[in-house]
Amino acid sequence: MGILSYTAVMSLDGYIADTDGDFQWATPSPEIFDAHLQRMSEVSTEIMGRKTYELMHFWDTYPDSDEATPAEKVFGRLWQHIDKIVASSTLSPTDMVADDELVPDLDVERVQRIGQEAEGVVEIFGPTTAADAIRAGLIERFEFFIVPIIIGGGLKALPEGVRLGVVLVEQRTFENGTVYLRYERTA
Repeated sequence: MGILSYTAVMSLDGYIADTDGDFQWATPSPEIFDAHLQRMSEVSTEIMGRKTYELMHFWDTYPDSDEATPAEKVFGRLWQHIDKIVASSTLSPTDMVADDELVPDLDVERVQRIGQEAEGVVEIFGPTTAADAIRAGLIERFEFFIVPIIIGGGLKALPEGVRLGVVLVEQRTFENGTVYLRYERTA
């Protein structure tokens, strides 16, 4: 049985993208990229929406590039070997890479089933895709990379109206002031 996890890189005021949809302020330093490598080495399954899938498609071929750093090559290989489930009503099966799975309607029962059937960490990436699972209390692990910037609005990392008990189990501060916090849900 897998661990359902939600990861977000967010501003100090809780947004993953600004009002224009820009998130370049969250580009990881090499030190933070290495932390993502460690985190991704535990992920067996990634659940994401269309926008994230299209963005991450880059990693399906980039590791073969001569311009890729050693760390980027490792990340690309990790990315290519995890199961990917894409929640989208606008993509078609022809838009998918290899064995990536397209789910037109991702409900909480499906997320729960994915978590029960997977090994390792099942990461839900993206606040819109994760919102219903967070509201339903399915997420067991929350991982936040908090970037020292206040952007004043945009796409919130967590859905409104959710109240869950969590306990801090890991924290780390990076040289650039970004803070990593890992919480686990309490009963």
